[in-house]
Amino acid sequence: MKVLIVKTSSMGDVIHTFPAVEDARRNRPDVSFDWCVEEAFAGIVALHPAIGEIHTVAIRRWRKQLLDGDTWREAAGLRRAFRNCRYDLVIDAQGLLKSVLVAKQAAAPIAGFDGSSAREPSASLFYDRRYAVPRDLHAIERTRRLFGLALGYEPDFSTLQSGIVPPPGSMAGISGKTAFLLHGTSREDKKWPVGDWIETARLLMKRGMTPVTTWSNDREKAVAEAIVQAVPQTVLVPKSPLAEIAAIIGRAVLVVGADTGLTHLASAFGLPTVAIFLATEPGLTGPRGPFSSTLLAVPGGRVTPAEVMAEAERLLALKSQAPA
Repeated sequence: MKVLIVKTSSMGDVIHTFPAVEDARRNRPDVSFDWCVEEAFAGIVALHPAIGEIHTVAIRRWRKQLLDGDTWREAAGLRRAFRNCRYDLVIDAQGLLKSVLVAKQAAAPIAGFDGSSAREPSASLFYDRRYAVPRDLHAIERTRRLFGLALGYEPDFSTLQSGIVPPPGSMAGISGKTAFLLHGTSREDKKWPVGDWIETARLLMKRGMTPVTTWSNDREKAVAEAIVQAVPQTVLVPKSPLAEIAAIIGRAVLVVGADTGLTHLASAFGLPTVAIFLATEPGLTGPRGPFSSTLLAVPGGRVTPAEVMAEAERLLALKSQAPA
């Protein structure tokens, strides 16, 4: 059986789908999986060994260039690629109108959430198979349940495995015990103050760890450079391809991150990961992993560097006690 997964974005949503793929590998070894994802996240999908063909879309770019001939040629190429693969089933794990539009191009039966479960209920009208999954569950559990219903098995919720490992690679000048600081995130209200990142870097140095950080845009670059200026021992990784950043994160002993996709990736790698949530509710979409934890700011309050370090030390101790 050949199945196409449609989960185009965001990075965290893509990573949250990996445990469902792991369930399917164990319960349905007869099924092979391909995936359709936004081009920016193709390298993340490629981390999972069970994924064969990776089809890419550029929905955000296409929307801005609807009258451009290249847009229509790319979309037509995607449609041809889908149909050449002859899928037996498409699982739309996103539940949006944009994702069902992509799924329809495969000309195969589509499975997805029913009207009471989908993020955009109208998307379910276009599915051939609809499944009820409570919306108050974490995104990982919702997706695992959807895959189980679509493929005919019951997930084992006593375990949680992503199935991915850090890609090979490293960066010159980074050695010893490193702690990656992931300060960049898409919304201003999710950002931890730069002074708190600086203080955290200082506390990490006192505990014998080298802080590492990076950036992807000018605003993030300013924060990263401020950390390095205040704590010169911090290693600044220049803006780099996602796979290279993933490799460096994967070799850290600790990750401290804002509500951002790379924090979810660290958690999926099984690294001790402290996530700092300031404006979003982690109960439905927060990082999940054997050694991950989320610190949530109470209304009108804050998360302090001391609290972060205390939680980091707890997770590091837990990791050291875990079987190899």
